Amino acid sequence: MPSLNSRSTRRCRAFTLIELLVVIAIIAVLIALLLPAVQQAREAARRSQCKNNLKQIGLALHNYVDAFSAFPPVSVLPAGVTSEPWSAQARLLPFIEQTALHNLIDWGASTEFTANPIVCATRVPIYLCPSEIQDRARPTAKLTHYPLNYCFNEGTWFVFDPLTGQGGDGAFFPNRAMRPADFSDGMSNTLGASEVKTYAPNLWDSMNPGMPGIPPPANPAALASYLGGTFDSNGHTEWVEGDVHESGFTTTFGPNTFVPYSSGGFNYDVDFISMRDGESTTVSTYAAVTARSYHVGTVNALLMDGSVRSIGNSLDLRVWRGLGTRARQEVLGEF
Repeated sequence: MPSLNSRSTRRCRAFTLIELLVVIAIIAVLIALLLPAVQQAREAARRSQCKNNLKQIGLALHNYVDAFSAFPPVSVLPAGVTSEPWSAQARLLPFIEQTALHNLIDWGASTEFTANPIVCATRVPIYLCPSEIQDRARPTAKLTHYPLNYCFNEGTWFVFDPLTGQGGDGAFFPNRAMRPADFSDGMSNTLGASEVKTYAPNLWDSMNPGMPGIPPPANPAALASYLGGTFDSNGHTEWVEGDVHESGFTTTFGPNTFVPYSSGGFNYDVDFISMRDGESTTVSTYAAVTARSYHVGTVNALLMDGSVRSIGNSLDLRVWRGLGTRARQEVLGEF
């Protein structure tokens, strides 16, 4: 006669297909609910690391001031000749724990970054945002370059006149090592650096405008009359180079402003440089090189006092441009 235990065992049955599907559906719903939270947590961590990178750059700038009594020049352009200058980022290397890399540069032998292909190809982690999706080297016929996400503020629009040496109204411009006293607006009210995106589409060397005194375009539509020259998607891919489209930005347009340009049937969000600084001995440089980031709705920015702020896309353009100037005495209010 079968035992009681054996009868109970026979009564047990497996899950039905419907029950199994219900369990799977519940698990899927839970994953769908949790995934955005996980992604948000990861983005928060990346944004925090991005801010920390900028804070370290700010600390490096002030340590540089302690050593040299001035901030580093964004580039050094010899008069009367064309040049491919080293960037301010290269000059900061000893102050971001990259002394060995800095020691590879023979500053006395050449003022041009092309003299050292090893430095050009080196990835400098602090110069890259963890949210950057194109963290990769850019090989060319002559050199391999590595991009960057943090660039220095070169003012509203006008950058440099090689004939007179006059520079723009930003925290940095070629051939000038700014001192703290130069910031009459206050260093807490002046942008030092901001995020940009690597492999930025850009137009360069249109030679228009080509003389000083041209006011900045009020909006991207007003920029259209200047667009021309050479088009590529290699902006901000050379951290060693002192040109504004590689290691600088301007406040012509607000954070993450879309600047449209069509080429080959595709629409691009473009930067514009009338003449690459260092590539002409007579033609002035104007630039609309926009601060951009992968952090939704904001860019992280470093102020010259070393503080870091997240600045929203909706910030009034007048305030953004006011933050970009060092000595215009604008009344900014809250930002």
